[in-house]
Amino acid sequence: MNTTRENGLAYLAAFLYAIIIGLSFLFVKMTISAAHPLDVLAHRFALSFFAASIPVIFGWLPVRIKLKDLWPILRLALLSPVLFFAFQAFGLMNASSSEAGIIQASVPVFTLLLASYFLKERSSGLQKVSLLVSVAGVIFIFAMKGGSLLGSGNFQGVSLLLLSALSFAGYSVLAKPLTRTFKPMELTYITLGVGFIIFNIIAVGRHSFDGTLNEFFQPLTDISYIGALLYLSILSTMVTTLLSSFALSRIEASKMSVFSNFSTLVSMAAGAIFLNEQLRYYHIIGAIMIILGVLGTNFLGNKRSSLDTAKQTVSTEAVLQKK
Repeated sequence: MNTTRENGLAYLAAFLYAIIIGLSFLFVKMTISAAHPLDVLAHRFALSFFAASIPVIFGWLPVRIKLKDLWPILRLALLSPVLFFAFQAFGLMNASSSEAGIIQASVPVFTLLLASYFLKERSSGLQKVSLLVSVAGVIFIFAMKGGSLLGSGNFQGVSLLLLSALSFAGYSVLAKPLTRTFKPMELTYITLGVGFIIFNIIAVGRHSFDGTLNEFFQPLTDISYIGALLYLSILSTMVTTLLSSFALSRIEASKMSVFSNFSTLVSMAAGAIFLNEQLRYYHIIGAIMIILGVLGTNFLGNKRSSLDTAKQTVSTEAVLQKK
């Protein structure tokens, strides 16, 4: 497989990732209205891990991880899924989907800063401007819709969502060098396993302490909850982890992260198609800004910068392996 085709597949993976994430906030809100956020996360990762275990058990996708290799992957799993999903679920209890959408737009900015410092990824002035244009497009849409962070009074929810965005930015930066050592399925399987163990221990432990263990299983009798859980478990957790790991193995972390802003366009399109929501002029302006920003961030760089980034990424990987 040549480099051009590999990069094309990486961009396709990033685009599919954005589509799936764009629909996930709706399903998260559905599940946390029926169960405690910790129960949702426990159910979500149990289903994700069991689904991922099927091809591993049958040998269709072998996972060969040595004990000494676990530590860097465990650090990765702490950022996402553990902190990222935990902050997101609790944040959405006290904040709206619109606020979550605005804060999600900050991920590329955090990623660019962290990648510049830790991975020494270089970006041109035009790329930085393009990233800001994309972020501004997201904020413009929600501002015109009446969304406001400062006036919402949901400081706790907004703060948790901001920590969620920062956690995912850290995950993207840490995952980049690891994708050159481990296969996407290996990273996915271990991180899902960590999420499964941690969230289920916490959720079951909480119910056992309160004597309400029956409440842990009660939401699983709700068909609508199961439907939302399937989307979150299979597509929005397992598949997106695979897609992001694959994309990060081919393109820079800062370029991958800006695709998350496409999720805003997906949310808008879904609202227009399924909920008959109106698309107004500011939706179109914001969409154009997002698309131009994503294209500029990914294609306005220079070849020399890309080569330097690749060399720095390999150096970072060597440092992590020594640790």
